[in-house]
This record gives sequence, structure tokens and C-alpha cells, in this order.
Amino acid sequence: MAKVSLYNTEGSQVGEIELNDAVFGVEVNENIMHKAVVAHLAAMRQGTQSAKTRSDVSGGGKKPWRQKGTGHARQGSIRAPQWKGGGIVFAPKPRDYDVKINKKEKQLALKSALTSKVNEGKIVVLDSFELDEIKTKKFAQVMKNLNVSKAFVVLGEKNENVEKSAANIQGIKTSTTNTISTYDILKYDSLVLTQDAVNRITEVYA
Repeated sequence: MAKVSLYNTEGSQVGEIELNDAVFGVEVNENIMHKAVVAHLAAMRQGTQSAKTRSDVSGGGKKPWRQKGTGHARQGSIRAPQWKGGGIVFAPKPRDYDVKINKKEKQLALKSALTSKVNEGKIVVLDSFELDEIKTKKFAQVMKNLNVSKAFVVLGEKNENVEKSAANIQGIKTSTTNTISTYDILKYDSLVLTQDAVNRITEVYA
């Protein structure tokens, strides 16, 4: 099992913690991680875009002029795409962009992402993370103590003081263990986990 340093919010090392190889030491599967990221981004798309085709725009029921003898090109409707006010060719319509990914693939992608952060030395484990008040400055100081800037911070359970203190800091996102995703782990430079979060992730995915 890999061992990583355990820090406090002051940035001082207070010990070491072993990471379960079944979660933090798997063979990294880049294809599955890519699929999970694509599925995540696709799920974020609203799919509500819409435009009118020639069958949706009003008017244009009558042929604008007779077929032959006018000197004009033949036309069937003033609402054809080439006319001003006409319909859109291949107009986008509301649709579902979801990409299917099964549970085992999703779990493997998450484990691969966690392992990649361990391999890169981009994981920081805190013994605990508590703030006595909602204060952005205090949260920013903790990040500075840990020498991280663009970070994904994962807590074992909801903590309003910590989450709201981080809300206005650019490049920082907080989450709890039950809402983490492969996309967020890979998006941010550093992964900051509390010891409780490590234990909970291990219980669920090991």
C-alpha cells in the first residue's frame, strides 16, 4: 500500500496514512477515464436548443411565381432556407445528450483518476478540516499552508463553514465523498482529501 503524508491545516506533517491499493493503486485506464469525462460533460448539456425548419416557419404556402417563363429560378416556397425569413437547414431540436456508462466503468474511472493523482504526487491528505466560521480568508490561508492553488477539496461529510468559505475562491471546488466525479478529480491540479474522506472512499470502492 502507498503511504502519503498526513497534514494539518497549518501545513505541518503530523504523520502518514496508508492508501488502499484497491482504490488508490489500480492500473490506470485512460480510455475509461476519457469515457467518464465525456459522459459527465454530455450530462451537463441542457439539450434545449431549438430552431425552426421550413416546415415550422409561418407562411409560404403558395408558390411565389409560376414554374417557367418568368426568368427567375424556380421556387416552391418563400419559406425555403435560401429565402430571408425561411427555415434553417438541419435545425437543431431538443435532444438528450446523455452518454451511457455502466456502474463498473464509472467506478474504475474514479479509481484510475485517484491513482493517477497519487502517482503524480498531487494528493494531499488532511487529518481534519474544520473552520469555526465562514471566512474566505481562513480557507485561502489553509490552501496557502498546503501549497496548493487549483484544488479539488473532498470532505467526508457536509461542512457548511468550509464549503461556503471556499465558494468565492477561483480555482477551488469542494465536494463530499458521495458526489465526487472523475471529471473533477482530473480537472484540478491537486486533490485535497480529509482523512475521513479517504476512509469513506475506501469503504465504498475497495
